[in-house]
Amino acid sequence: MRTAAYLVIGAGVHGLSTAWHLAQQGEQVLVVDKTGVAAGASGIACGVIRNNYFQPAMSELMAACVEIWESQPETLHYHGSGYIALGPEAQAEDLSVVHERHQRIGYPSELVTGADAVADHMRSLYADWRAPGLEVCLHEHAGGFAFNRESMLGLATLARQAGAEILEGVEVTGFDLDGAGAVIAAETSAGRIEVEQQVVVAVGPWIPALWTMLDLPARVRVAGAERDMWTYWYLQEGEIDVDPKLLSLEDGSMPPVLHVDSDAPLYDDEGTLITDEFWGNYFKQDLHGVQGGAAPVVVGETFTVDPYPTASVEPAFADMWCASLSHCMKRFEGKRATYKNIRSGGVGCFTVDSFPVFDYMLPNVYVIADSNHGYKMIGVGREVAKVVTGGHSSLLSPFRYERFATGDLHPVSHSPYPWS
Repeated sequence: MRTAAYLVIGAGVHGLSTAWHLAQQGEQVLVVDKTGVAAGASGIACGVIRNNYFQPAMSELMAACVEIWESQPETLHYHGSGYIALGPEAQAEDLSVVHERHQRIGYPSELVTGADAVADHMRSLYADWRAPGLEVCLHEHAGGFAFNRESMLGLATLARQAGAEILEGVEVTGFDLDGAGAVIAAETSAGRIEVEQQVVVAVGPWIPALWTMLDLPARVRVAGAERDMWTYWYLQEGEIDVDPKLLSLEDGSMPPVLHVDSDAPLYDDEGTLITDEFWGNYFKQDLHGVQGGAAPVVVGETFTVDPYPTASVEPAFADMWCASLSHCMKRFEGKRATYKNIRSGGVGCFTVDSFPVFDYMLPNVYVIADSNHGYKMIGVGREVAKVVTGGHSSLLSPFRYERFATGDLHPVSHSPYPWS
């Protein structure tokens, strides 16, 4: 039998960040993960770090998260190359609102509007830029990307150096509660772990299983209607096997992450129509090529997460994504043949409103249910460490569970993505 003052379940970005910041405060922290560090969603994330959020609470939280990435760039394999979001006229107002908020909170970005001005801005970065009909560009000069698995291994190193212990291959199978409903012990595949103070649950797409173990409600009332708490989505991400420097800027430097939403018809390089409906993509330089994705696809309220998905894209994704790259830049013409199925994407588990829940769900159990916003939100762990040691986080307060009952929900943008 083991004892932990703070038991953290999950060795992805949230669990490791929480452990790191708790250990920095001198707390005794034990992290358990049923597989290992970076074995879940954090280890195969595309690695984009951005602050293009229409919701004020998300924007303020992400600014704090970027600070954490910038504080340890080498250990976290972080590249602060920036992020560019481009869209048609329908998104101009939303991106303008985001830019205004960036200015208020001191987050560096610039807004370019009008098709000609947007095209000129992009061609100053990429001479072969050719995507038509884009009326707005939000260029964030902070943020960028990190290499997924490498960054999580670095985060685990920071946690261990601070004094946290990480046990890999240990699965939580149940909880023992006292009469007040607080967890006094966790039953695991390696035996019983007694909990002296707090439990932090940070398990990504496995959250419904832990939610059930804690006997929490599977349905929630939102705006007067009963709805399922969780919905699974397949993330649509892939990679082309090219020299990563193919995406470099004209001066050879590291490029920003690019995100394009368009209402222009999309054709492949042979002129075949892929879609004449609204579409979007995102792409970035990676270790061994150019990596990115498109809008996720709904799976439903139930899904067997294990073994964790490794090639979960729709059959048409590769054609669409590669065509979208060529639509944006001539350098990607003819690159469809270089597309490869890699361990990317996977499945995400979204809350009922597609925004995170960060809250106490039992007297000493704090749940981090990130609704697949997770990888970029490395600063959540710092804020959780404040809360579970008796402090307060104004950054996490807007994501409390009770918002569903009170109707204090986050505003929704015109983006086709569930996390924008």
